[in-house]
Amino acid sequence: MAGGAVLFVVALLAVFVFSGPETPPQRRHGPPGTGPLTIVSLGDSTLSGEGAGGYTPDTDGLNGNWCHRSPKATVFETDVPGIEQKVNLACSGAPSAQIALGDVKQWTETSQAQRLAELTRTHRVAAVVIAIGANDEPHFSARIADCVKAWFSSGAPPCSEKLRQDWKPQVDAMVPKVVNALGDVKKVLANAGYLPEDYQLVLQSYAAPIGPGVPENLRNLNGCPFRIEDLNWVRQEGVPVLTDGLRTAATQAGARFLDLSRAGNGHEACTGGDNPASEWFSRLSLQLSDLTKIDRASHATQESFHPNANGHAQFGRCLTEFLGTTEPASACLAGADGNLHPAASIRPPS
Repeated sequence: MAGGAVLFVVALLAVFVFSGPETPPQRRHGPPGTGPLTIVSLGDSTLSGEGAGGYTPDTDGLNGNWCHRSPKATVFETDVPGIEQKVNLACSGAPSAQIALGDVKQWTETSQAQRLAELTRTHRVAAVVIAIGANDEPHFSARIADCVKAWFSSGAPPCSEKLRQDWKPQVDAMVPKVVNALGDVKKVLANAGYLPEDYQLVLQSYAAPIGPGVPENLRNLNGCPFRIEDLNWVRQEGVPVLTDGLRTAATQAGARFLDLSRAGNGHEACTGGDNPASEWFSRLSLQLSDLTKIDRASHATQESFHPNANGHAQFGRCLTEFLGTTEPASACLAGADGNLHPAASIRPPS
């Protein structure tokens, strides 16, 4: 593949046609087919745009679709030279099985891999970025909700006490499901005539939405109702173990890996205190208007503790730069300018 910022757009594959000794070699430029060069996001809430707001009407509860796709989602914050269109197929809450080929649905929507197959008929897919795994055995969002419940129960142990016992086995059980979904995405593109050199496949991990540093006056229903032990566990143990599992899945599936585990450090929900503008994740969010409608009431807190518009803008910046490199793996870390940039994926000292 060619170097530079347009690496994945202008990858060249030599195809020799031996119709006679004078026939020059013919080359295919980039992905096959016709249509605009496109970057596609697949996966769950961290790529659908949950928390960023402004959800498209068809994914904001219409006919039971709660995928919550936002025009401020990460894929729309990328700025890759040569890319003409950006398509978001991610759906909030999606398990790996709904990204894979098959009959599993999420909020009425069918297989994302199959929808990708349909997209290749009218678009030339240059890159696919995927975020999955948290809604398999780890059930990360549900575990965060459990930690909120633990805050209410002063006599009960912190949620991290139980999570610490089960977390690693749950992440281990997740890995083959992620590998299978990534394999189905590669299968779809191969069936459409793509070769590995024609596109980039990126699996990204998850950033910690909460962590140490929450002021005491916000460690409640005003923002982040969590015990200190549980805030520490999410950043220091939960997210790193989940990241290790996803890194293993990317390696087994032959995908590039973008580590977001430390991307939000210092910008987690509530860490900004009285200045939430510095935060990259939503606080406890309650849509009061939804409580008055039976079909929406159970989704009134769905946005809580997800990347907000600021977070998606930063993740999109880092993803843009990563796609312009040849590194098999990088970590999104804050640079001297305060923005995220891809750096060598090195685990921090324990």
